[in-house]
Amino acid sequence: MALTDNTRGALLMALAMASFTVNDAFTKSVTPYINTGQILFVRGLMTCALVYVIARHMGALRPIKTLLRPIIVLRCLCEVTASILYLNALALMGFANISAIMQSLPLAVTLGAALFLNEKVGWRRWTAILVGFLGVLIIIRPGPDGFTTAALLVVGSVFVTAGRDLLTRRMYTDIPSLTVTMTTSLVNTLIGAALIIPFGGWQPMDGYVWSHLFAAAVLVVIGYQAVILSMRSGDIAFVAPFRYTSMIWAFSIGYFVFGESLNSWILLGTAIIIASGLYTFYRESRRRQPPIAKTSTRIQ
Repeated sequence: MALTDNTRGALLMALAMASFTVNDAFTKSVTPYINTGQILFVRGLMTCALVYVIARHMGALRPIKTLLRPIIVLRCLCEVTASILYLNALALMGFANISAIMQSLPLAVTLGAALFLNEKVGWRRWTAILVGFLGVLIIIRPGPDGFTTAALLVVGSVFVTAGRDLLTRRMYTDIPSLTVTMTTSLVNTLIGAALIIPFGGWQPMDGYVWSHLFAAAVLVVIGYQAVILSMRSGDIAFVAPFRYTSMIWAFSIGYFVFGESLNSWILLGTAIIIASGLYTFYRESRRRQPPIAKTSTRIQ
């Protein structure tokens, strides 16, 4: 039985979220041993090698001028900036907490579409966005001194990642997803190398660190491919809600791997964010539906 475009997109999004979440777990496990720049460099180098082999096998390699298209370069810069912010937050904040806050990403995408792409957003979706970010505040619970560094880092990562997703929607359809993944990995590697010394210098790595970073690299490749293909396959209003499947993985990993407790605040905040996001997707799908023509019951 052939899958519909929406079903294929939803499955790919679920796969992407599982890949990224487990990748985050592997990455978080090495943050006590090496700095953010070194993580980006080593993981990026491995990712580049994997993507190059796959792209060459599939005939998806493109001339360098294709990789330097402005929209691809800008998307890559958003990706690497989000990675830097996120990795630093990952070292400072609980795994389940940071994953829950990242669920506000669809709301940030809607906000960005309204502000920068002139997409019409009604008062209902604006309300949903505000309520969703209230859920973020419930999870963060800023104290008398305001937001913590980790909270600012992860919220910044949300908005920069939203910019990446908006650019993905605007990319030319003739650009292979492997080309985008290859370029993103290359930029991550180069910027990671430049940040190693400013972030504390190169640290020796044992088998534990190497193996975890290799596993993370494999999952990053799968995640990059899946999320790009999912955004191109199905209707975004149908596909995007499947981002929330990542919380199944995040809560499980946070509890069983990192020994984190799930308090009532994080559960409440997550529920508010997800409910707001689902309502936003619902309103967006309603807005995109063609109007139903009215029929007359009068006998002519």
